[in-house]
Amino acid sequence: MRATVWHGKRDVRVDTVPDPFIEEPTDAIVRITSSGLCGSDLHLYEVLTPFMTPGDILGHEPMGIVEETGSELTGLAPGDRVVVPFGIACGRCEMCGSGLTTQCETTQVREHGMGAALFGYTKLYGAVPGAQAEYLRVPQAQFGPVKVPHGPPDDRFVYLSDVLPTAWQAVRYAQVPPGGSVAVLGLGPIGTMACRVARHLGAGQVIGIDYVPERLARARHDGVEVLDLDAFDHERDLLAAAADLTGGRGPDAVIDAVGTEAHGSAVTQLAQQAVGLIPSRWAEKLMKKAGVDRLSALHLAIALVRRGGTVSVSGVYGGMTDPMPLMTMFDKQLQLRMGQANVRRWTDDILPLLTDDDPLGVDDFATHRLPLDEAPRAYEMFQRKREGAFKILFQP
Repeated sequence: MRATVWHGKRDVRVDTVPDPFIEEPTDAIVRITSSGLCGSDLHLYEVLTPFMTPGDILGHEPMGIVEETGSELTGLAPGDRVVVPFGIACGRCEMCGSGLTTQCETTQVREHGMGAALFGYTKLYGAVPGAQAEYLRVPQAQFGPVKVPHGPPDDRFVYLSDVLPTAWQAVRYAQVPPGGSVAVLGLGPIGTMACRVARHLGAGQVIGIDYVPERLARARHDGVEVLDLDAFDHERDLLAAAADLTGGRGPDAVIDAVGTEAHGSAVTQLAQQAVGLIPSRWAEKLMKKAGVDRLSALHLAIALVRRGGTVSVSGVYGGMTDPMPLMTMFDKQLQLRMGQANVRRWTDDILPLLTDDDPLGVDDFATHRLPLDEAPRAYEMFQRKREGAFKILFQP
C-alpha cells in the first residue's frame, strides 16, 4: 500500500509499504477513505524528531470502511463505515471506565512512562503505524471505532477522530459558566472549532486571539470577537483589550489551543534546536521578558484569565522542566485542566450534532482535499501557512 512515511526532519515521503494484517483477535483492518493532517503532525515534522524512527507511518485522523475483522470482534463487520479515534483504548480497564481513555491501562506505553498508545505518533506513544495510508490496522477495535452511516460525505464525520472531541473537551474542561466568557488562544483547526463548540454550549462571549489574517477573518465570520496579536506592541496592551471586553476582569476561562507551535523565527532557532524545540511566532509576539518561549501562550492564558477562572490546555507541550508562574497561579486561585482528548468519552454527545443542519460547520471546515501522493507538499504548505491551508484532508 501507499503511506506517508517519516524519513527525517522536514523529510516526509509517500512510499510503498507492506499492507497491514490482523495480528490480534480484536484487530480490524480499515480501508482509509479520508485522513486529516493535524497540527500535531507538524511536531513530528519539525520538533519531536528525536523520538521518530525513519520508516514511521504518520497520521492519526482517519475514517474508512472495515475490510477485515479479528475473530473476537462481534460489533464490527466488513462493510461498516467507521471513524477511528487517534488514541487506542480497550474500553474495559478502570481508566477507560472513568472516561480517561487516553490513560488506558491496556495500551499505556509503560516503557516510556506515557499514557495510551496513539496512531502515528512517535515511539513515546507506541510507534503504532499511522493513518495517512491506504489501509490501517486498528488494535482494540472492540471499542475504538465509531460506526457512522453511509451516504453523507466524509467531511461530515472525519473530525470525530480528533478535532471535534479535542475542541469539545477543551470547552468542557474550561468550565465556562452559562452566558460566561471564554478566550481562545490560537485559531487553527482546534481553536476555531473550540470557539464554535463554546458558542453551541452556551458561552455568552467568545474571544479569539491569533495573528493570521485568514484565521481571524474566519473566526469573525463565526461570530467570534477577535483580537489580532499584530495590533499590540506589548502584552499588557493585549491584556487591557481583553479586560475591556470582559467588564474589566478578564475572561472566565481561557483555552490554550497553541501549545509548542511547530515552526517559528530564525532569530532564536539555533539555540532552540539544541533541544529540538523551535520557537513560535507566539513567542515573538508575547515574550517581552526572560523565560522559555515555548510556554508563551500558556503564560498569556494565565495572565488573561480572571481571578478564580479556569485555564484549559488542548495544545501539545513537550517540555519536562519548564518554569511555571506558580505564584501568579496561586494568587489568582486558578484551575488548570489539560490532556489529550478522551475521544470516546465525547463522541456520543457530538454525533447527534452531525446532522443536515450542520451546527458546527464541519462540511466546509477543510480548505484542501488532496490525494495522498501530495503529502510532502501538504506538510510544507500547512507548516508555512501557505495557499490558505487551514485544514487538509488526504483522500487515498
